[in-house]
Amino acid sequence: MDRRPGFSVRFKLTLSYAGFLMIAGLLLLAAVWVFLLRYVPDRAVLINPDDKLKGVFPVRSVLLEVFAPRAAAVLAFLLVFGLVGGWILAGHMLAPLTRITAATSMATKGSLSHRIRLPGREDEFRELADAFDTMLARLEAHVAEQRRFAANASHELRTPLAISQVLLDVARNDPTQDLGEIINRLHAVNTRAIDLTEALLVLSRADQRSFPREAVDLSLLVEDATETLLPLAEKRGVTIETSGDIAPAFGSQALLLQLTTNLVHNAIVHNLTDEGTVWVETGAGPETVVLTVENSGEKLSPQLVSTLTEPFQRATERIRGDHAGVGLGLAIVRRITEVHDGSLTLTPRAEGGLRIAVQLPAPPALSPKDV
Repeated sequence: MDRRPGFSVRFKLTLSYAGFLMIAGLLLLAAVWVFLLRYVPDRAVLINPDDKLKGVFPVRSVLLEVFAPRAAAVLAFLLVFGLVGGWILAGHMLAPLTRITAATSMATKGSLSHRIRLPGREDEFRELADAFDTMLARLEAHVAEQRRFAANASHELRTPLAISQVLLDVARNDPTQDLGEIINRLHAVNTRAIDLTEALLVLSRADQRSFPREAVDLSLLVEDATETLLPLAEKRGVTIETSGDIAPAFGSQALLLQLTTNLVHNAIVHNLTDEGTVWVETGAGPETVVLTVENSGEKLSPQLVSTLTEPFQRATERIRGDHAGVGLGLAIVRRITEVHDGSLTLTPRAEGGLRIAVQLPAPPALSPKDV
């Protein structure tokens, strides 16, 4: 924003200090005049020789002649003292603001690793500096996450494109190749690229927070998700068990359905190769609703579980080749949970597998009994 140049805050504070000091001096001189000089007579008065005081008592005009120059000198001294002292004091008081301004300038140039770390006891400036440091830390973490995500997304999108290029080169250079097989492989690779692109679009839509909010029953979304994924579960020999109560949440029905579908799909895909089980449960409390999805499977370490919500991560390795999914399922779940002001908890099961709990705020105008 373009602004006209003006006086610095330090200069304004200096003038304020000097002005208040001058006003205090004038008030003091006025008090001397009102309470002292007003009782001095205007005419000369002879003193009784028997009194302790000898000679003529001074009159008001004489005192004024003596008092006025000295009062002017005192006011001049107070003005100079106020300006110099105010300039030094204002500079000392505004020194933290200078450090904050320097850190802000560095942040605008792209340096997010710098921290103010203002020493001293807590006051308004230090509260501002601490809040700014916290903001820089979050921005740095967010930018690092976005860069890592962009690099992983580029890598994952490059893989199907590279495979497609190789298949097309083979079909063009070797006429004896089975075109039907090449077309089928191209279809599979293209489908994976489309799935990845759609997942990226879901993440982008969730980040914008520009979606309509309405009352949504998570138990109904569980029914829709399990019905849709039942053929996949049967194909993999996985049993889905659902239970729980009505769970009214408040948010986007489309995004919450995506969240539920991703959780159930993830539980089916990353399960035992045969006779696996998925448990889906919903619950409601006075202020929150909970969606819990558990599955059987391999034993997972807490360190590995803590990374599963990162993009393109899975339980054993990064997404490669023809593995089911594109590695964004739990990343999308985490982001949708965040934009709905909820919390996501991942816990490894002692028997093997994973337990995922999504906790969301209940609708403000409804309670579970009213639904």
